[in-house]
This record gives sequence, C-alpha cells and structure tokens, in this order.
Amino acid sequence: MSVTYEGFTAEEEAAMKEHAQDMRKAARRGSSAGKAAAAERDVVAKIAEMSDEDRLLAERVHAIVKANAPMLAPKLWYGQPAYALDGKIVCFFQGAAKFKTRYATLGFNEEAQLDDGAMWATSFALVKMTAAVEKRIAALVKQAVS
Repeated sequence: MSVTYEGFTAEEEAAMKEHAQDMRKAARRGSSAGKAAAAERDVVAKIAEMSDEDRLLAERVHAIVKANAPMLAPKLWYGQPAYALDGKIVCFFQGAAKFKTRYATLGFNEEAQLDDGAMWATSFALVKMTAAVEKRIAALVKQAVS
C-alpha cells in the first residue's frame, strides 16, 4: 500500500501562520513585565473570539491554570492559549473549531512533569466542564509544574 503525502490542511497552514505572527509580535514587545501583560491580553482576546463551546472551556482552563500554577505565563501558541515556564510551553488548549475536530483538547508538552511509569497521557479530550473535570485539570496542572 502506498500513501501519498497531500500536504498540510488549510487549518494547519493557518495555525503555522498564526504562530509566526505570534512570534514576531512577541519579539517586538518591550520589557518583560510589559510582554507578560500583553501576552495575557492576547490570550484573553483569542479566547473571546472562540465559538461558544470552545470559549466556555478555554475560559475555565485559563482560570484553573492561573489559580493552580501562577508561575505559568499565558501566551499564544499556534493561535491557541498556552502556558509556559521559562519560555517553554507546558500546557495548551486547542479548541475543537481550530482543526474541525469533535472535541477540544487540553495538552501537555514534554516540560510537564506528568511522567507515570513507562506510559502516560499527554493530551485530554474536553467536551464538557464539570466540577470533576475542573478538579482533574487542576491536579494535572499542579503536577505539570511540580
């Protein structure tokens, strides 16, 4: 069986362009305090642009991360909310509409300390925010920075 590479989807290309724009914008900013405040404003603005379902989830994720890991700096990453420690992305939210998927995603990068034996999850589907989901996200975020 032969598989033919058909290139990136339009959504993937748009995400890469957004990432390049985010990087250029961040490079032009002034002091680190000013950069941090502007980056958070960008994240909040991006969340506000999301569809209702994605926006509600992203708002709660943002609040949970800020409350449980205040050392993580909000920033845009491929046009989506992300949270970094020392400039490295630890976790991120990806709305379902971004890549036309059936659920939003909360993901963790290598910098997150989620290690659990020989295999562990680094990405979680988010379809509804409940008290139990909020508690689990808080625990994961805390573990990610411990």
